[in-house]
Amino acid sequence: MGWPPFDAADLGDRLGRAQAGLRSNGAAALVLGPGADLRYLTGYSAHALERPTILIVPATGTPTLIAPRLEAMAAAASPAAASELIDIAAWDETDDPYRLVELYLSGAGPAGRLLVDPGLPARHLLALQRILPGRSFGLATEVTRPLRAIKDVGEIARLRTAAHAADRVVAQIADGALVGRTEADVSREVGDRLVAAGHQAPAFAIVASGPNGASPHHAAGDRVIQPGDPIVLDIGGTLDGYGSDITRMLWVTGGDPSNGPTTEFLAAFDLVRRANADATAAVRPGAVCGAIDEVARRVIREGGFGDAFIHRLGHGIGLEAHEDPYLVAGNDERLEAGNAFSIEPGIYLPGRFGIRIEDIVVCTDDGLDVLNEAPRDLLIVTGRGVAAG
Repeated sequence: MGWPPFDAADLGDRLGRAQAGLRSNGAAALVLGPGADLRYLTGYSAHALERPTILIVPATGTPTLIAPRLEAMAAAASPAAASELIDIAAWDETDDPYRLVELYLSGAGPAGRLLVDPGLPARHLLALQRILPGRSFGLATEVTRPLRAIKDVGEIARLRTAAHAADRVVAQIADGALVGRTEADVSREVGDRLVAAGHQAPAFAIVASGPNGASPHHAAGDRVIQPGDPIVLDIGGTLDGYGSDITRMLWVTGGDPSNGPTTEFLAAFDLVRRANADATAAVRPGAVCGAIDEVARRVIREGGFGDAFIHRLGHGIGLEAHEDPYLVAGNDERLEAGNAFSIEPGIYLPGRFGIRIEDIVVCTDDGLDVLNEAPRDLLIVTGRGVAAG
């Protein structure tokens, strides 16, 4: 498995800040399994298996990555281990790995909470709780959330590269053949093109045509795209470990202008586009997440489609497709420079159509940086271009 190419200075700084966070929270150690927090602190993409791989980050001292023997060579080659920022402790098939965790946690002190990866499988967490009956547990997000929510220059550069790669794929799909193909076929093409554009893997390729667009997370199926269909194209993947996520709207005419968008659709599209633009313009340090959601929601509500905007305005993005911060009503958290997130208002009318326009933006010291550059206009296409091949 690969990892983002962060150097020892990046990882050393992250580990140091994580340990400082543990001390300020009165916690003894982080206990992390395979996932985004582990990648963030070590650059290691561990396999999530029934065999536990667990990183112990004590409040003071050297962190230790406990890994099954068959994974130890890969773990030792990870950036943090290769830079001697962490130790590797391998366990054999006949060992009890949880006893090894207990041993290394004893070095973190007998008291203090253990902050556990929220994604650690229950079988591993329950085993740790049985073997450590006197310890109290909390969530690692107390420490890792504020670290990961603020992207550094290198992370923003990777997010920008991923965004631009996804922009190119949107243009390629819009210029290609659509009429007569199933959503699933076009979705497969999207995945292939994301990889060709530099992504390690596609994460999702939503191709929701006609009435299927009213389901925001529609799974591309066997519906055949026809002239007169709107298409919600929501695509993304990972590039150098960081995510892309963009949604654009297509309308397929088949080459006949009489199959163009309806007046009702254009009116709804204009509301979504204005909601996207107004919410984006409201981004700045100190802005309240829930208030930005309301900026977009007000536009759509005043246009008569308030009940049709059925999800939050946006989500953070980074090593994970969805992470903090979340732009949703009731979230009083204030944006900080370095927060990266989506702006994606939508209108969804069951049985008729759906509309969404999504960009990834970064809050900066003087406002914001919009990473996606693909046009936000309705892309009216013939759908009869040259198919991928």
